[in-house]
Amino acid sequence: MKRPYEKPVINKLKVNFMNKFGTGTFSLSKKVRKEIEGVPVEKLVEEFGSPLFVFSEKRLRQKFREVKNAFTLRYPNVEFSWSYKTNYLDAICAILHSEGETAEVVSEFEYEKARRLGVPGNKIIYNGPYKPISSLKTAVEEGARINIDHFEEISDLEEVAKELGVKVKVGIRLNMDTGIKPQWSRFGFNLESGQALDAVKRIAAGGVLELCGLHCHIGTFILDPSAYEKEVKKLVDFAYKVEDEFGFKIEYLDIGGGFPSKNRLRGVYLPPDVAVPSIDEFAEKICGALLSSLRPGDYPKLILESGRAIVDEAGFLITTVHASKRMPDGRRAYILDAGVNVLFTAFWYHFNIEIDREVVGPSEPCILYGPLCMNIDVVDDDVNLPPLPRGTKLIISPVGAYNVTQWMQFIRYRPGVVLIGENGSVELIREAEDLSDIVRREKLPERLKVKWEE
Repeated sequence: MKRPYEKPVINKLKVNFMNKFGTGTFSLSKKVRKEIEGVPVEKLVEEFGSPLFVFSEKRLRQKFREVKNAFTLRYPNVEFSWSYKTNYLDAICAILHSEGETAEVVSEFEYEKARRLGVPGNKIIYNGPYKPISSLKTAVEEGARINIDHFEEISDLEEVAKELGVKVKVGIRLNMDTGIKPQWSRFGFNLESGQALDAVKRIAAGGVLELCGLHCHIGTFILDPSAYEKEVKKLVDFAYKVEDEFGFKIEYLDIGGGFPSKNRLRGVYLPPDVAVPSIDEFAEKICGALLSSLRPGDYPKLILESGRAIVDEAGFLITTVHASKRMPDGRRAYILDAGVNVLFTAFWYHFNIEIDREVVGPSEPCILYGPLCMNIDVVDDDVNLPPLPRGTKLIISPVGAYNVTQWMQFIRYRPGVVLIGENGSVELIREAEDLSDIVRREKLPERLKVKWEE
């Protein structure tokens, strides 16, 4: 069989050249992956199709225990609350709840999903800027921990408290300057401007809410552990101000999440093993700041809502090369069966890209396009790959965080998701979609039904 003719292209390649960040070679020893947790990639695709999300239960549990140990060995009163928005697949949440994590939700939808999984209300943290009064009433009745985001929410909760005839324990969310830019100032009450203190005064004046906690989430994929040290010190100082001036007892300090995974942000050239601090570095700064700032004998609960750092590295996406082409500038491009419709975080990360076989030939800079009719459907715009035959499987990681919550039903059906158990078993935890999933809630008026004339 003759190989298809391809017009020669003269393109200066920079692979294998040394620069201050190292080389850009495609190393087969590092870039070929024929199995995931002992299960052949080929077998997974044969049974469940491509594209396919694959999660490792072993990696998920190991990562959580790593985070748990880092903090519980340094501070005596810690609660870990799973961030549902990061990945709310039932199986993922159930694994982390079995490890002792409570549920952190930011909508009535996520609240209902946690309750459906059997999480009691008093094991749910209810955050977010939009909480309908009806959902606040349910949360109060079921004993959930509520962190208030704005002044209107104070009024809403006072209304609920009066209706139910109870005094409601609440927390408030703060935003503050910890050196992280851009500052997440759209959530909660600003500390430096005095807005947070005004919120405390408002709660005290109402007389039906009891402030018992402070919450703050400084951002996402934070690479500077000292930012959390500043956050904790400011939270502790404010907590004691609240206690001394208003008589409230602050029972918990919820520092949110935002810890990074071993992923590579676009614009960051160092590999994740170098650029991303270890979880122990974060724990040392956070717990050290607590112990040095708290009054003797005072150990309020430290709450962590980490999501990405726990689940991201447990997730893989298998996708298949459908076609290749040369772009006008000479670069080779590949069309995959998965794009930003299922890999939303591709806008921010250069993932680890592995192939399912040894391929002979020189590596060159390539573009990976998805299957969508959109110019922005780019999985990676600069990845060194050898010449890949049609049908080659790419294994993309880490992709466990946010992709199966932010994915879109746009142009293509959403793929299946499987879980590889600790014993090597492969279980389908979300079926691939078909047309019935898309049209199930549509209603076509009788007068609009298409009737073709013969």
